[in-house]
Amino acid sequence: MTETGPRISAPPTRRYDLDWLRIIAFGLLVLYHVGMFYVPWGWHVKSVHAGSGAEPLMSLLNPWRLSLLFFISGVAFRYLHDKKGGLAFAGERTLRLLPVILFGMIVVVMPQTYFQLREMGEIEPGILAFWPRYIMDWEIAGIAVPTWNHLWYVVYLFVYALLLAPVMGLLNAFGRGPGALLGQMLDSRFGPLWLIALGFAPMMVYRVFLVPHFETTHNLTWDWANHAISFTYLLYGVFAAKSERFWSAIDRALPLALGITVGLGVVLTPSWALWWDQITEHEVVLWIARAGRVLYAWSMIVTLLGLARRFLTGDGPMRRYLTEAIFPVYILHQTITVSAGYMLTRMGFDVWTEFALVTLITFGGAFAGFEIIRRIKPLRPVFGLKRS
Repeated sequence: MTETGPRISAPPTRRYDLDWLRIIAFGLLVLYHVGMFYVPWGWHVKSVHAGSGAEPLMSLLNPWRLSLLFFISGVAFRYLHDKKGGLAFAGERTLRLLPVILFGMIVVVMPQTYFQLREMGEIEPGILAFWPRYIMDWEIAGIAVPTWNHLWYVVYLFVYALLLAPVMGLLNAFGRGPGALLGQMLDSRFGPLWLIALGFAPMMVYRVFLVPHFETTHNLTWDWANHAISFTYLLYGVFAAKSERFWSAIDRALPLALGITVGLGVVLTPSWALWWDQITEHEVVLWIARAGRVLYAWSMIVTLLGLARRFLTGDGPMRRYLTEAIFPVYILHQTITVSAGYMLTRMGFDVWTEFALVTLITFGGAFAGFEIIRRIKPLRPVFGLKRS
């Protein structure tokens, strides 16, 4: 209190709820990639215990895990651009992401390709002897090298940042035109329904017209369905970042979104696991299931945004530590998973012991790597950390 009345604090400049949600999303992404070692879907290496047991959980994570990260990245883009301006924003994103991409492709990702080719029987043992081939050859046994593997997310963020930098200043004009109309819709009595519909409709269009023709490849120049989905979620974050109407609609839509998410999860899980072969025989039922998956993804994101706003607003040493750690952990984790998995699965462990070891080594190794990286100045920028 002051002599003239209560002191009014400036609103926080950092969204702690989105920090926590980003930490959780990256943590689930690490677990998802551990899971890829055990499901029969195509991946770099496979456990001798691989089977369909983990598919239901993996299928529930798959539709929204990266879309949520692109949305949160869009929010960060907006705040950073408004703070720095277009040219400085492009420069900052280049200095922050390009070293990660180049170092990651040449050094971090290389063991993933090595162990993948070893499992295929295409190369002889000797990772140091393989490294020059990985850097100099264009292709080894059908695998393009050098490659970015899981770092495709960073590559796409970098490209999207450069595309958006010259035009993000026009967002204020959008807010006075179509954005104002959208804001009125979200403010209306049916705002929660509009929020669900406005997020669902573009993704369903992509599902009908793009996904059947463009399989996800993570090839920057031929990944158009994935680009459409990822870039749109990024734009959602850009437009929503400073819109009080959007975040108010998120709060109001939480019960509806949670109900849709749980309901679709209960229906889709057995459909994917037990009845998918029968569903694919009926075109109408198949498209209903596909629409359900698209709606499930968006309703899950709305649910998580709403829950985070309600329950994950606190700050503290743990948030600050994990906020700094999570990007280097993401950069390191898949190489550790592939390397540890390749070696452990040949040691005769039962599935649960092997899974526990792979998971512990992945998280422990990634966080240990972060502790080393944060203390070595030349390594900080190539793992996405600010120069100390």
